[in-house]
Amino acid sequence: MEKSADMFPQRHIQPVADDERVWNWAQNATLGARRQVRRPAERTQLQALVAGHPGKITMMGSRLSPGELMRTDGPDELLLDIGALSGVITSTADTVTFAAGTPLQQVYQTLTEMGRMLPASPGVIALQTLAGAMATGTHGQGLGQSSIADEAVLIRMILADGSTAEFDRHHPWFGAIQLALGTLGILTEVTLRTLPARIFTCVKSAVKDTDLESSLYDWNENFPFSKAWWFPEEHQVHVWCAGEATPAEAERYRLNNRQPLSQSAGDKSMNATVDRTLVHMQNDIRSAKGDKPFKTVERFKDFSDVTGDIYQLFCRGIATPQINIEIGIPLRRAGEMIRKIKTWYAATHPHMHYPIILRCTGPSSAWLSPAYGEATCFFGFVVYYGADGTLSPEGVRFLADVEAMLAGEGGRPHWGKYFDPDLYHWRDIYPQWQAFGDARAALDPTGKFANAFTTALFG
Repeated sequence: MEKSADMFPQRHIQPVADDERVWNWAQNATLGARRQVRRPAERTQLQALVAGHPGKITMMGSRLSPGELMRTDGPDELLLDIGALSGVITSTADTVTFAAGTPLQQVYQTLTEMGRMLPASPGVIALQTLAGAMATGTHGQGLGQSSIADEAVLIRMILADGSTAEFDRHHPWFGAIQLALGTLGILTEVTLRTLPARIFTCVKSAVKDTDLESSLYDWNENFPFSKAWWFPEEHQVHVWCAGEATPAEAERYRLNNRQPLSQSAGDKSMNATVDRTLVHMQNDIRSAKGDKPFKTVERFKDFSDVTGDIYQLFCRGIATPQINIEIGIPLRRAGEMIRKIKTWYAATHPHMHYPIILRCTGPSSAWLSPAYGEATCFFGFVVYYGADGTLSPEGVRFLADVEAMLAGEGGRPHWGKYFDPDLYHWRDIYPQWQAFGDARAALDPTGKFANAFTTALFG
């Protein structure tokens, strides 16, 4: 129980007058004191700050990650906010260079205005900075792409002594730089590959989970982008499969001022499942119906096919405090893992108020990516916080049990979400673990960018 309290802490929901603490976005962990925060206005200020500070420096980003990843170890350490380093720096016919503090929503909006898109599908939430998204392995779905970090072709970074360094895809440490948990240096500029923008139609359906073990492969092999929500208690799966829009669909979208356009009548086949799920959620979180957690499930009611750009279709997350665990399993073993979850679920009937999320990606070149070297299926599990800032004990038990099961199968956790580090044998599941350590020792020999979490992680 004590360990669960550390992993899944209660939210701080009562405001405190003149609170000098810095909280993560979920308000369930403090990162340090406000006096420790620095927000340099431009790159040379940032260089001087890094070079002149004798203690440790921790990146804040958008504070969406669990507190351990961003927490300072002492009052003399700095919390660094690079949000002022934002916007487009330069572009070519097939690349765009952004300042690393640019929020993803600004990245996506800028690319859309340029008639471009990333080859990588977006994650559902776009509040995080580009640097933070890369540092933690933010990804979308689709076997033809992987994480956002995999679209970087050039990364500029400030090292521990304040000097700048540039890494392209030919550099022997590029795989370490792509996803580094903020431990190698401070990203300042990222050059991303881009493609001409395309319009897609997302075909939505509700199917039984009888053949999920094989259907998952079919969806991902036949469509550029696919995502599924699995309701084990209902033996039902809600599926989104997106492919390039037909000329007629694309024209209707353009005539609709390039706003998402429904291509079919509302399908009610998910409605009864959603209503029963909402009852579980209401019992657990005791919030008013209509609050954000309920909207995340209610959107599956009366669903319809939709035409839009990739960001309109998939970057539709509703930011609400939650415990989110996501474990990557090699795609070749995804069907086997689904069968094991079915067997476990039938035996235990764990308490759930949100479906299991299934997203598959192609292999990543980032050494610490959960999808490193192999196409991967990500299994996602969510428990929302209650109105009083607590989590249902049954929900916490479900998360602990399901993570232990997937970790025991060699799964790799998403770095920006919640996980129990004691469950994983890092050197066994990451072939480049030692190589990453060597790069870290060379780039940050004094551990200026380490904190208690990363020190324990890497030793």
